Amino acid sequence: DPRKVLASRKEQDRIKGLLKDHGLVLSALAVHGNPVHPEKGFAKKHHDEFATAVELAPKLGTDIVITFSGCPGGSKKDTTPNWVTCPWPGDFTEILKYQWETVLVPYWAQQAKFASKHGVRVAWEPHPGFCVYNGETVIRLSELAQKKAGMRGKPVLGANLDPSHLFWQGMDPVLVARQLGEAGLLFHVHAKDTELDRHEGPLNGYLDAKPYGDLKRRAWNFRTCGWGHGTEFWRPFVSMLRRHGYDHVLSIEHEDAPQPLDERRQARQRRIADAHVAAWRKEVRVIDRPDRLHARHRPGVGVRIGQIHP
Repeated sequence: DPRKVLASRKEQDRIKGLLKDHGLVLSALAVHGNPVHPEKGFAKKHHDEFATAVELAPKLGTDIVITFSGCPGGSKKDTTPNWVTCPWPGDFTEILKYQWETVLVPYWAQQAKFASKHGVRVAWEPHPGFCVYNGETVIRLSELAQKKAGMRGKPVLGANLDPSHLFWQGMDPVLVARQLGEAGLLFHVHAKDTELDRHEGPLNGYLDAKPYGDLKRRAWNFRTCGWGHGTEFWRPFVSMLRRHGYDHVLSIEHEDAPQPLDERRQARQRRIADAHVAAWRKEVRVIDRPDRLHARHRPGVGVRIGQIHP
């Protein structure tokens, strides 16, 4: 229970001791919720979890909390979120105006001040279904919320960049990494791949709501790094991160349904990850200055085992 950990210095020390004993570092705390959900009880629960993570993060040795921007309803009367993907019919534009001006910006302005008070940076994961789903919306919400909060200087609202959510939206994650890097918003990175089906995608498009377990009929599926895109993507991607000063972990999320995570395959995944990291580091050395070739200037690897979505 994170609340109990927050209240217990002994438990905090125990967790930090376990990490140290296993040669690990805590790259971030993650609370993937929707704190602007139109159902107040639901929103409060997710907000409270986020607030707990912000207070707990520095006590466990990290200054990053990963979350989603959330998605409000389309009006004050709605009871479920409403994710708008196009400007027509015209009421969609009114929905966006309500969501951003009445809910999102005021909420995140308050959270920016709260996070800054605790020395924490908030890393939104751009994700379809939420109002922040690409680089442009990360930048827009960060700028508007911090302006409303009256905050200047280095931003505290930025991105947890996960390329797997960008592939099936038709984006180039290398360009998004550059976009967010130029804005100074690259706070954290997930290393997860997506396989785009060569038949289902061109036939039905990539807006696919079929269950994640329906592998035969889905237009795309999450995959382990290298099983959706090879080094022709991952090398330029990591190189772009380094060009813009990213010097933190590549946190591997395992949500690869075709390859269940049993003990035998865990070992294979580690070998695959090690091979890709070796390739990435080789590329990083090419773009880095010789006088800066030091371990702390190369991306590390974090492993985050995620639940395979039902």
